[in-house]
Amino acid sequence: MDEAIRYIRINKEHISVDLIKKIHKIVFKNSKSFAGQLRKKGEEVVVMGSGGVIVHEGAPQARINHLLKELVKWYEENKNKYPALILGAVIHNQFENIHPFRDGNGRVGRILLNNIIIKHGLPPVNIDFKNRVQYYESLQEYEKNHNLKPTIELYMKEYDSLKKQLGDYKNKKM
Repeated sequence: MDEAIRYIRINKEHISVDLIKKIHKIVFKNSKSFAGQLRKKGEEVVVMGSGGVIVHEGAPQARINHLLKELVKWYEENKNKYPALILGAVIHNQFENIHPFRDGNGRVGRILLNNIIIKHGLPPVNIDFKNRVQYYESLQEYEKNHNLKPTIELYMKEYDSLKKQLGDYKNKKM
């Protein structure tokens, strides 16, 4: 993960299909034989919640490449129209809906989010593990209703937490 963060900090690219694959390859090169490879024919994703309820279905494998290219195209057309957090939220949430890899989509999606917001001059946002329920709920609200508000609220909550931590750190040093 650290290597992928270093990579996006030095790389000038905002988003591309190759960048997405490269991030996945860096993050999982030592743990997954399919690192950097999109889902193959016959590999479909269904995420089940409690009680066997389907929480999320990834895009059909045959559409992954097309959908990723459409996502890149959308970003290129809109990168100067919307604030960084909106751009990052759309890219992240759409990426998670596509679910292009067999595994590791969440980590890659959060790195993509940070790549977008860093390229627009904002500090990275860390989705704290204690907020994972809110994170998943925000993804579902986006998937079902195309509502970005819960995602943006989560990012703002994380930024507020970071600001408080930095303030506490600054006060301790003085």
